[in-house]
Amino acid sequence: MTMRTTPSRRTFLQTSAATLAASAATLNAHAGGTDILRVGLIGCGGRGTGAAGQALAADANVKLVACGDAFPDRISKCLGDLQDFEAKLDVPPERRFVGFDAYKSVIENCDVVLMATPPGFRPIHLRAAIEAGKHVFCEKPMAVDGPGVRSVLQTAELAKQKKLCLVSGFCYRYDPPKRETVKRIHDGAIGDVLAIHANYLTGTLWNRERLLGMTDMQWQMRNWYYFTWLSGDHIVEQHIHNLDKAAWVLKNTYPVAATGLGGRQVRTDPKFGHIYDHHAVIFEYENGAKVFSFCRQMAKCQNDVSDHVIGTKGSAQMMKHTIDGATQWRFPRRQSENMYQVEHNELFAAIRAGKLINDGDFMAKSTLMGILGRMATYTGQKVTWEQALNSEENLMPASLDWNSPPPPAVVALPGITKVV
Repeated sequence: MTMRTTPSRRTFLQTSAATLAASAATLNAHAGGTDILRVGLIGCGGRGTGAAGQALAADANVKLVACGDAFPDRISKCLGDLQDFEAKLDVPPERRFVGFDAYKSVIENCDVVLMATPPGFRPIHLRAAIEAGKHVFCEKPMAVDGPGVRSVLQTAELAKQKKLCLVSGFCYRYDPPKRETVKRIHDGAIGDVLAIHANYLTGTLWNRERLLGMTDMQWQMRNWYYFTWLSGDHIVEQHIHNLDKAAWVLKNTYPVAATGLGGRQVRTDPKFGHIYDHHAVIFEYENGAKVFSFCRQMAKCQNDVSDHVIGTKGSAQMMKHTIDGATQWRFPRRQSENMYQVEHNELFAAIRAGKLINDGDFMAKSTLMGILGRMATYTGQKVTWEQALNSEENLMPASLDWNSPPPPAVVALPGITKVV
């Protein structure tokens, strides 16, 4: 696979017109019908397996027909973990695709594509699926750099033209209690939003041993979380949930600039690649509002995942679903639908109804918000939204195969690392 590039507007529009005409007859093939929707999974790790199970539970007449992953053992484990859906599994060996190009074959064999690979691959996989006329569920985040975000924004527009559903893994937007909380904020329950304090302070993650004979590329792919070209760092891969909730509360408006600090204080062993273990970022908005953002992955520390929204007439707690101040409100204590399942329920219902769900704009821009924060912490500089959006820093390697050298695992140094 060659390095991802962002096409010119002219090239993109020419390609869009050609693929739109070629696939127009098939876009609504399943609307209102009861025929089988063929599902393909790209990325067969834990999140991909979960997404596949939710997709299979979302519609009575779906089948998982193709799986793709860089490693064959991930496919085997995924299918083993999905045995509760045995009647809906139709993935013979010839539709189990392995390697960096596996996504192409999965897309060819299905109607709905589930994407759960490391996010560095998301832009190219998403474009291939939409150009092929497939509906898509793609896990967050959507990219790891500015060129990737620009690509996703273009692909999202193509999905609208082709009337294809595009649902993101920003699952909190599909959580019924949070939907009600945000609706009340938007209706003025706490007045104008002045600030949001967002925390994702949590423990450490998995790490996979480097086995004898592994190439650098194999080792980095097995430990993808710890390399920015694959994960975007944990401010992009994990804390992005908080940042997307902030964007949602602020009616999908985004910051004009960010400043921050971060580093590797505890997770310093080379086996942890080169990402940071903590970030603290202040996002500034044109109207004077600010988002104060903190994330940390360290063991034996106080954990806190929360979003505090402060307004002129009160405050809201997003994770507790409460509002205090001039208005007092608590979400009723009742069993709510699982937000991960709701994503897929709404996706497959929309496909059957011939309706359009397109999360493309906010899913790309919320991703960019995380990238903006990382650029601020890595460089120690104030970075603007436009700098992040127009950045030419392409983190993907020039080629992808097991013997190709991955990008060097160099730890960013604030004050020395440059804004690109």
